[in-house]
Amino acid sequence: MKNYKKLTNTLYWTALAGLLFWFAYTKGWILANFPSIDAQSAVTMIERDDNITLLDVRTVSEYKEEHLRGATLIPLQQLDTHTDKLTGRKETKILVYCQSGNRSVAASRILEKHGFTPINVKGGILALKSAGAEVTRQ
Repeated sequence: MKNYKKLTNTLYWTALAGLLFWFAYTKGWILANFPSIDAQSAVTMIERDDNITLLDVRTVSEYKEEHLRGATLIPLQQLDTHTDKLTGRKETKILVYCQSGNRSVAASRILEKHGFTPINVKGGILALKSAGAEVTRQ
């Protein structure tokens, strides 16, 4: 019975550690080879830097509802096979955003794997709007 309890405790703590690792990884807090910036910094960058590509990785319907002016749409589910839409932009910074900041971390990992220079926007378009970013509809 003692060994069973010990095994159960070990499995519990291992599972908890794995869950915490997964959560930190999906948020881009660990093992991220790209920067993440807050929405206010992103708005400033958009206003001041002409060498930026805006990439929206949300769904088509989310994009049509509202998006940043000049943003390219490549939904996250298609990004790994559609990076060709970003041809010629490996030298530019790619500001990646989604709705709330989770999908953009995954997208930034994909872009980095393909040799691009992604910058993840924490909080997504929700935070960008709060920071004063101009959104448009299609």
